[in-house]
Amino acid sequence: MRRAPRPGDLAFAVAGLPVALLCGAYALVVLYAGALLSLTVLGLPFVALGLCGARALGAFHRRLAGRLLGAHVERHEPPARAGGPLAWCRAVLTDPVGWRSLLYLLLRLPLGVLAFAAAVALPLGGGWLAGFPFWVRLLEPGDRPGGWLDVTAVLLGLALLAAVSPTLHAWSGVERRLARALLGPARSQGRLRQLETARSTLLAENTDRLRRLERDLHDGTQAQLVALAITLSLADDALEPGTPDAAPDVTRLRTLVDRARRQTDDTIADLRSLTRGLHPVALDGGLGEALPGLTATSPVPVTLCLDLGARPDPAIERTVYFCAAELLTNIAKHSAATAVSLELTATADRVRLSVHDDGRGGVDLLDDGADSTGGGPRGQDGGSGLAGLRERLAAVDGALRVVSPPGGPTTVTAELPARL
Repeated sequence: MRRAPRPGDLAFAVAGLPVALLCGAYALVVLYAGALLSLTVLGLPFVALGLCGARALGAFHRRLAGRLLGAHVERHEPPARAGGPLAWCRAVLTDPVGWRSLLYLLLRLPLGVLAFAAAVALPLGGGWLAGFPFWVRLLEPGDRPGGWLDVTAVLLGLALLAAVSPTLHAWSGVERRLARALLGPARSQGRLRQLETARSTLLAENTDRLRRLERDLHDGTQAQLVALAITLSLADDALEPGTPDAAPDVTRLRTLVDRARRQTDDTIADLRSLTRGLHPVALDGGLGEALPGLTATSPVPVTLCLDLGARPDPAIERTVYFCAAELLTNIAKHSAATAVSLELTATADRVRLSVHDDGRGGVDLLDDGADSTGGGPRGQDGGSGLAGLRERLAAVDGALRVVSPPGGPTTVTAELPARL
């Protein structure tokens, strides 16, 4: 079933015609005059000024498309500041934003005319054809028998009226895609911004992790070691009785040694817990040795399938290992699954991790944690797991994809490069 056009689609098609005509004429003048002046000293400065104007008009169209068409287009970075006229002219002429905006203004000229025709001319023509028998009898008084021409005109008019809504909706979709393609950041710029955001997130996460590790070592392990040293000091004092003829208190010594043993075991367990997330020892032999040990500890039975044609970089191996561990943990806690399959394929260029479970499903990557009862791989807090995995993968130029209909099953796929 076709979706009806938005109320703003009609407003954009009608009000956008004069804007498209003026901006298209501006783009044509810039290109034509720039070509004529290209052999003179005024050519490049004129084109640079024209590109600045095109950039401003592109920003206006971006806001107009967002308000009327509902098209979310990311803003460009502000233009770089130049130290002098020549540097400014060079920066403007080499800025892709101005040229993309100029191309958008040129394409909007025919698109604006066609959109206006779809919004105004098409319904007017359909209405006139649908009422053709009435108009003919109104203009030609007298008896006039109906014929095949009247029937054809009415049917054609009704068909045109029925085509107005889907045509306007389709044309608005073209306008939205064009705005996102030319008025938004280029793919390389968007990718660079995404990597910068992921890097900042990862650095902040690592900084917080180091602070927590330092606090845990100071407040936990260090205090336990101090308590152990005190216990050993007390045991040393118990070995030296107050008088030369007195024997050591064996019962007290045994109690102190047992306490020291328990304190030592607790300290070792805490140290293992603190260092578990730094670098798993199992990864020393690669993912082929680490993943079987990881899946063997899962409460839910896991079927493992490995196709390791090449060993990825160590950073990629750590990311894949932590993703697999997080997904298996979340499945065991939140999905009510009875079986899990984990597939890993590694080539010289790409690594693909796929985890499939037969749980209750209902996981949404875009709205992670919205459903507190949802299944699939969720985090301990009802949704932080997938968000954390997505940020971890984005830091190494990877991507996360989730297919989880309500009722299950759930499939989470992570794809990332094998080399950084």
